Amino acid sequence: MTLSSSRATTGKRTASTMVSAAPGLCGNRLRGRAAERVRRMVELQLRDTGELTMVQYEILHWARERAGSRLCITELAELMIGSRSGLSYQVAQLEKAGLLRREPDPDDERRAVVAITDEGCALLGKTAPGQVAVVRAGLIDQLDEKQVAQLADIMDVAREHLRATVPVAPPRKRKSR
Repeated sequence: MTLSSSRATTGKRTASTMVSAAPGLCGNRLRGRAAERVRRMVELQLRDTGELTMVQYEILHWARERAGSRLCITELAELMIGSRSGLSYQVAQLEKAGLLRREPDPDDERRAVVAITDEGCALLGKTAPGQVAVVRAGLIDQLDEKQVAQLADIMDVAREHLRATVPVAPPRKRKSR
């Protein structure tokens, strides 16, 4: 009996079949066809419910999560794993819409910190339940409890590995004089 026929019979994967499946896993599944579809569903829900992009929603989320603490653009970029310049633009858009405000940092006059407004909190309250419902319907409700726990464990391992190996935000370039 060959390895492939024993696998087909038992339905179990051995280490060698998992390794040989890795190219397909990395190429199709892990790259995110399912994740991208769920993300697209969330984006559509956020646009329909709150006229927000996913990045804008995340900025508001982190501003609310860090309410009372000083959250500058650099820290926001690290939390969201994004560029400072891109986030500065999005913060400006949210500020124009009255959802965020920038305030001077009392400890460092060169920095500005972001704070969520009451309107921003209200919009999060309006959009968050729909976002959760979309993620549940698109992903979580399709899995049993064991699969959800496995997925959480897998993502924790991946996140910790990537946190230790991938720089979150590139260091700022200093201007030469």
